[in-house]
Amino acid sequence: MATTTASAATDAVRDAAAPRERESDPNFVTALARGLELLRCFRTGEAMLGNQDFVRRTGFPKATVSRLAGTLVQLGYLRYDDSLGKYALDAGVLALGFSYLAASDVVALARPHMLAFAQTHGVSVSLGKRERLEVIYLDSIRNDAGAMLGLGVGSRLSLISSSMGRAYLAALPAARRERVLGEFSQAFPEQWRQQETPMRAALAQAERDGYAASFRDWHPAIHACAVAFRPVGEKDLHMLSCSASYGAVSEETFRETLAPALQALGMRLSEVGR
Repeated sequence: MATTTASAATDAVRDAAAPRERESDPNFVTALARGLELLRCFRTGEAMLGNQDFVRRTGFPKATVSRLAGTLVQLGYLRYDDSLGKYALDAGVLALGFSYLAASDVVALARPHMLAFAQTHGVSVSLGKRERLEVIYLDSIRNDAGAMLGLGVGSRLSLISSSMGRAYLAALPAARRERVLGEFSQAFPEQWRQQETPMRAALAQAERDGYAASFRDWHPAIHACAVAFRPVGEKDLHMLSCSASYGAVSEETFRETLAPALQALGMRLSEVGR
């Protein structure tokens, strides 16, 4: 699991920047940041949110939320349903997301390798990266061996119970990892209480073996393993995972066949262009 001193230092500075320090930066536009926070309130599987949902998740005053939401509606990033009194994401958000994916060299580089891996081993393969305290899918090759959970591009996974999240955490320098975990424990105390022990054991395994596993931890029907890698020219870690229904592919197959093959793929993707 590759990381570099310079990149780790950059990440540490970015993580340490407090909201108050950012807002004192003359290049930081608070109103824009708050509008983006509203868009971030939507979670996987949520179609509509009301003003109270925004207020609860952001901590912004209701009047501020109303102004921000109204502006986002006018700009095409939200749409308002009069009958429900709630907002949904609009096409402007989709356009931004797909512009990012279309311009991503990592997605273009990884996709043919992911497709070949999925076809060779009969599993589903996904590419992701950390987004705040979650992991977000950048691409996904679905296979019948994997339980059909409706996951695809843009889906979000737990940072501490998913194999991708564990691969990311295991690749971090210890001090930065503990800062991230501290943030997670404060944001999601109940999940932290339930998942800290298996997560700590999984991270120890990942550091020892070079890959992270999640055998029915993230979802009771799913086995998965993942590796973290740093693509050439990228400052952020990315993760590759392969997954399948626990009834279709055994833990032994993951450990003995799939994990080594995934490690090799991560190495190839991090070395291309060197």
